Amino acid sequence: MTQRPSILVARAIFPEVIERLREHFDVETNHTDAPFTPQQLAERLQGKVAVLTTGSERIGAELLAACPQLKVVANIAVGYNNFDVPAMTAAGVLATNTPDVLTETTADFGFALLMATARRVTESEHFLRAGLWSKWALHMFAGAEVHGSTLGILGMGRIGQGIARRGAHGFGMQVIYHNRSRLDAASEAACQARYVSKAELLKQADHLVLVLPYSAESHHAIGAAELAQMKPTATLINIARGGIVDDAALAVALRERRIAAAGLDVFEGEPQVHPDLLTVPNVVLTPHIASATITTRKAMANLAADNVIAFLTQGQPLTPLNPEVLPKVLNA
Repeated sequence: MTQRPSILVARAIFPEVIERLREHFDVETNHTDAPFTPQQLAERLQGKVAVLTTGSERIGAELLAACPQLKVVANIAVGYNNFDVPAMTAAGVLATNTPDVLTETTADFGFALLMATARRVTESEHFLRAGLWSKWALHMFAGAEVHGSTLGILGMGRIGQGIARRGAHGFGMQVIYHNRSRLDAASEAACQARYVSKAELLKQADHLVLVLPYSAESHHAIGAAELAQMKPTATLINIARGGIVDDAALAVALRERRIAAAGLDVFEGEPQVHPDLLTVPNVVLTPHIASATITTRKAMANLAADNVIAFLTQGQPLTPLNPEVLPKVLNA
């Protein structure tokens, strides 16, 4: 009897997804959900041909050299800045992610975070819970308008377009965006979005939402210089990746009211959060939950599983990031 391939699921996921994987493979799980250290991950991957990862697991050249049997790494995320894709390609290891299935849910949350930030929801709740509310006042927690305001989007992929549609069609917002490449005319029309330079985006936006992928080029795309170009009444929303914003510079800008408020779902060095962000009142903080609905998180885990199953049983992954390795891996 041929021995079944062995795979690792690096973090705790839904039991029904594990059972699907066990129909095809010997599966080692991490039921404690404690993130592995790099050394622990390398040890667990010995003899494994596949691993399902999250952003907690860094896949780089050193790990790949220590795990020569590894063939595919399936990220349970649309982002993959935890992957060194060139190193994976050089090692002949397939990388996959989970696009599309989280687009609408993440756009929903991005807009929810925008509204909570603009309308000072977190700040006012803290005030109420602290027992400080003794009377109503005309100016009490007066925030920024959302309807009819100017929505700026930096990064106009699937999620950015979803946020643009919500703003334009649902709230009558004027939508402007900047992206590495301009959308086609039909896509712009569907979003009612207008392309502008990054400088104009910073200058004009009442609410600036970041939805661009993390890379060396986008590191600190929003720093002190960019924050200084924004309106003092503007809000900044980051649902993209930590490192796109210089969190230390943002904390200073918030404290000094150079911008009105910020809403952050991602952070540099998360799960650690820059301590200065914890001491300013005009920021809404959430722990990387933009895609966190049961339906969407199950869809993400299932797509990662489908990538592993389809690749290892049929040689046809669904959402490969480096499909150029397929001939090399399949012919090995």
